[in-house]
Amino acid sequence: MECVVGLNVIGSKEKVRNCIDACGTPLLTSSVTSTVDITMMIPLLILTLVSLLCSSLAFDLKGRVVWNEICPGIGDLGQAKVVLDNGNLYGSVTRNGQFVIPEVPSGTYILSVVAHDHAFERLRIDVLDTDTLPEVRPYVPGTPLSPPSPVTLPYPITLIPRARYDYYTPQESFNLVGMFQNPMMLLMLGTGVLMLAMPYIMKNMDPEVLQEFKERQAKITDIQSSIQNGDLKTGLSAMMGGEEKTSPAPAPKPQASAARNRGKNKRR
Repeated sequence: MECVVGLNVIGSKEKVRNCIDACGTPLLTSSVTSTVDITMMIPLLILTLVSLLCSSLAFDLKGRVVWNEICPGIGDLGQAKVVLDNGNLYGSVTRNGQFVIPEVPSGTYILSVVAHDHAFERLRIDVLDTDTLPEVRPYVPGTPLSPPSPVTLPYPITLIPRARYDYYTPQESFNLVGMFQNPMMLLMLGTGVLMLAMPYIMKNMDPEVLQEFKERQAKITDIQSSIQNGDLKTGLSAMMGGEEKTSPAPAPKPQASAARNRGKNKRR
């Protein structure tokens, strides 16, 4: 017993060995191993207590998916998850539509459903520090979190499928009305109508106006051909020559001619 007392008080390795050799009993060996095991288990006990404390502060968020005509069962829904804040915390939807998100710390979260073929509304979840139930509110994407909506929803959470995604796009068929609604098509159509109606318009024109129109057309054609051939000088001269021809002649000055006649008479 003295060896056991000395071992518990001092606890050095050499004295433990001397005590074991002196006593020679298996009782000392068991007491030494039990003391070493207790010292090793102290950190584990501390970690367990800390984890229990954290789990006691967290909350298990529960709810269910209500089946309707859009989604009549788990077979139509497929593999879906209910997530908080884009997947930081999540829970899977079971066959009966229920879900549990375990160990949710206190705070404000946005709850959404990740499903391939169905759309669900988003909710705002406020997990409080007290023992009260979480507060559930509707949430519109893009709106600020504060101030919160005055409308509150019941808990456990109830999620209803709102719409079904349609990934199939039918092939568009030929649409004659849609083709003529195109501005380019309307422009081409107007140009074609004008070209077809031009001979009839020219037949009903006055001969003098028609002659002037033909001269202008020939002049424009010459200018375009000269510019296309690179002869800019000829094109510019044709443009300037046309302007000179069309410009009216200056009127005579009778006062100047009368003054000259008077000067000639005086000289004579």
